[in-house]
Amino acid sequence: LSSSLLIFPGQSAEQDAWIAILFGTVGGLALFMMHHFFYQVNPDASPYETLMNIFGKPVGWGLTFIYIVYYCYIAARVLRDFGEMLLTSAYPNMPIIFANGLLIAVCIFTVRKGIEVLARSGELLFGIMFWLAVTGLILIVSSGLIKPKELLPILGNGPGPMLNAVFTQTLYFPFGEIIVFTLILPYLKEKKQAKKAGLLGIAISGIILAFNVALNISVLGVDLNMRSRFPLLSTIQTIQVAEFLDRLDVFFMLVLVIGGFF
Repeated sequence: LSSSLLIFPGQSAEQDAWIAILFGTVGGLALFMMHHFFYQVNPDASPYETLMNIFGKPVGWGLTFIYIVYYCYIAARVLRDFGEMLLTSAYPNMPIIFANGLLIAVCIFTVRKGIEVLARSGELLFGIMFWLAVTGLILIVSSGLIKPKELLPILGNGPGPMLNAVFTQTLYFPFGEIIVFTLILPYLKEKKQAKKAGLLGIAISGIILAFNVALNISVLGVDLNMRSRFPLLSTIQTIQVAEFLDRLDVFFMLVLVIGGFF
């Protein structure tokens, strides 16, 4: 969810972006099944060891190097997105190196503590993210900001733009990035649970993400979503309850920073 909540995935589909995300979710489930198939070849081996066994060392090393470059790219891009979010929304005078440096330091500390510490902190912090998200939804509904007509017409330009967004955008971001979970699978104690947990997690995340995009479109409209750097924060900024409860975007940045960390 993290960075995909922050930006506008599938934006070329315009008001049908939420449909493109649902189709992308189906593609993500298919990708996970493919990764799980290779994982079953040797559940105790890392994906790199599996590549070596299947393709031999020269080809295996080459593919491994490509994966490492891809992971570095994801890490750098996500770090930049969240650094810019902090500077744009809360700390305009802070050099981005300080904002990103703090996040890098926390990530290094957690990785050094191991996968179990990361997983346990995920269980704890997800509860905070969930209740803040529910609170935000209640406040948006209470403010009377939702305009369902912004989601119309559904498939007004035909299925072409929506399907194009699926195959050029949502299938790759965020669902193509689930390949990073292949690095976690060998550490599982309950290896038989991997398939069920993976499919369930991807399906629930896809539904949440589609709902988030539909909510942003219904509040801001397509044009403002396209122009906004961070549509979710723009949506939160519109909340005003009883003429005194507003400017809650800084409060809800906590949800996004937690997501960015993971």
